[in-house]
Parts: sequence; structure tokens; C-alpha cells
Amino acid sequence: MTRTVVGLFEDQTLANQVACELKAAGVPSGEIQVLVDPLDLPVRGLLSTPHTDFMAFLCRELREIGATEEEAEVYIQGVQKGGALILATGPADKVEAAAAIMNRNNARDVEELAGLEPALPAAAHISGGATRSGSVLTGRIRQSGDGARIFVW
Repeated sequence: MTRTVVGLFEDQTLANQVACELKAAGVPSGEIQVLVDPLDLPVRGLLSTPHTDFMAFLCRELREIGATEEEAEVYIQGVQKGGALILATGPADKVEAAAAIMNRNNARDVEELAGLEPALPAAAHISGGATRSGSVLTGRIRQSGDGARIFVW
């Protein structure tokens, strides 16, 4: 099963610094994405809506890895307000290390931003729509109070 950690940061500068830390920790650069609001996308035709298309693509990608509609919306709003989103994919140990790096660098808490109550505020948990796939549980893995989330898909 694929694991991806997602973290939302205040701005692109901080996100780029975190991406450098992730690379130094052994996450391959090809598995790290830093996404910001693409303000200067080229228009390719009369009905082209590149900004809207990008945001729809981002929403679809987040939903595919297991983000709820509310989470995807918070991530997208964060990016639209000047924030940056980092996604890092890899084996469990690399993704967990990446989540720790993101949290040390103040990844934003999606539930706090959305005004949602955490599903299970105690210890590490898998939340929202988790399902069994073979012997592995798919869904979101996160510890209470942490901003970065690990998605297993």
C-alpha cells in the first residue's frame, strides 16, 4: 500500500525549507511535491480556466489518497491564501520521518483550520472512512495535535 504524508505550511519559503529537510532525511526528491497557487498559468483557449482546473485537479488528487471533502477544501483554501502544500510519498519509515519533520516545522492542523473536532483526540489513530484492504488498514493516520497527516491508499 502507498503512503503519502501531507502538510500545509504558511508560505512557499517555509515549504521549500521543509522539502530540503525531507531530502536530507532520505526522501527521494522525485517523491516530494511542493504545491502553491499557480497564479500565472497560461490560458489555452477561449474556455480555458487554468486556475480552476488546477484547484479541481488538486482536490481530486487529495480525495484519491483519502482526504475527506472538508480536508481537501481546507488544503485548497490554504493554498489559495498563499500557503504551500507538501506531499511526500514512500515507505512507512520514510513517510513517518517526513511527518515528524513537517510537524517540527509547524504543519498547520487541518481540523483547527476547519473548526472541526478531532475524530479521536487520544493517541495515534486512523480516522474517517478507514477500510480494510487485505491485511492493511487504509485511511488517514495521525496523532492528536499534529498537523501533517499520513494517508494509506
